[in-house]
Amino acid sequence: MDTPAETPRWATKIAVLLREDLAPWQALNVTSFLVSGITATGPELVGEPYQDADGTGYLPMLRQPVLVLAGSAELLTTARTRALDRGLTPAVFTAELFGTPGDVQNRAAVRAVAGTDLDLVGLAVHGPKNAVDKVVKGARMHP
Repeated sequence: MDTPAETPRWATKIAVLLREDLAPWQALNVTSFLVSGITATGPELVGEPYQDADGTGYLPMLRQPVLVLAGSAELLTTARTRALDRGLTPAVFTAELFGTPGDVQNRAAVRAVAGTDLDLVGLAVHGPKNAVDKVVKGARMHP
């Protein structure tokens, strides 16, 4: 079995910021959708497939940790602006997406609202550590 010589130090960070008033099922659902956006646009973030001692294969996962944070609706709006100001493209999840039946309707729901008026319940961003830290400044670890 391979063992890493040391824990890697990542030059980048993945952060998910959730609105603090979400129900637990909503927080989990939103997190999974947002992380899929990060993964889809960053294939280099995905490691190799896993395999157990019996030879059974498992899917690969992200190679670095995902920080999950919570904050107010106002902080989410601010974080969106901070991300865009730093040249980072966030993944977003709006309250309207809880009521849409699929991907096409999800994109239409976001497209129907000006960016500054989005009712954000979640946002994810990947980028240089210091930039991501500034984007999520003021958030706290999700309980």
